[in-house]
Amino acid sequence: MPGFSRLAAAAIGIVASCLICRPVIAATSAELYQAQAIVTGTGEVNRQIGFKDCLDKVLVKVSGDQRLTQKPEILALRDKAADFVQSFRYHDRLEGIPIHDEQGTHDRPHDLTCLYKPAVVDKLLAQLGSRPWLGARPLIAVFMTAEQGSRHFVLTPDEGRGDAMRESFINAADPLLMRVSFPRAGQLGGLDENALAAADMARLDKLARKAGAARALAGSIVWSDKELGWIADWRLADRGKTYRWQVRGVSFDEAFRVAVRGAAQILSGHGQP
Repeated sequence: MPGFSRLAAAAIGIVASCLICRPVIAATSAELYQAQAIVTGTGEVNRQIGFKDCLDKVLVKVSGDQRLTQKPEILALRDKAADFVQSFRYHDRLEGIPIHDEQGTHDRPHDLTCLYKPAVVDKLLAQLGSRPWLGARPLIAVFMTAEQGSRHFVLTPDEGRGDAMRESFINAADPLLMRVSFPRAGQLGGLDENALAAADMARLDKLARKAGAARALAGSIVWSDKELGWIADWRLADRGKTYRWQVRGVSFDEAFRVAVRGAAQILSGHGQP
């Protein structure tokens, strides 16, 4: 697992510390009703691809329901994705780097940001049988163990081997306006790796609140040579019920995206991931 410089690790720690001061975060309308996709250049063909990607993302972000992109009705909406965009802008991901080939700028990667009117997105959600999740997004404390062969650890800010994973988790949370924090070793209530896996969610939620978060997300990722990737198991309690979900044979980046999407689906009231 790649490591980060001390400066990067410190920056991640500062971000996590700041988030702990805000256990519940309310998203502004401007933040909620926009989405971003990476496209190749600014041509019309790739723009239309980006519009479809942004439509999927804004519907999931606003509703919290990741299942919307699997509904058959979404296919017809994707064909008209450009019609729903209020405005859009580009940012050259290679800004400041000179053009180094004969093809010009059309093949340079760009961030395409699409902005939407709330009424338009809310109407689309209603057509899909869903609704906006306008409540504040709670800060989630991640209680996670990682295992790769003989290497195993709890993902805390104190654990240098988890630098890349912590940054990846934060990156996975941002697109859904979710926020995560990582309790320090001294905030685990004396629980070691095995005890964390067996701890009930009521106890972990209590530890999360002591650490300044609003809710606990518990999980483990284990490297599998057979699966050629990580096996990730996640748990989260809401309204008196503990939800469990899993993904197999993926990168840890995808494992964390699955964790965050599942948490958003549960907390937004859309049920089992």
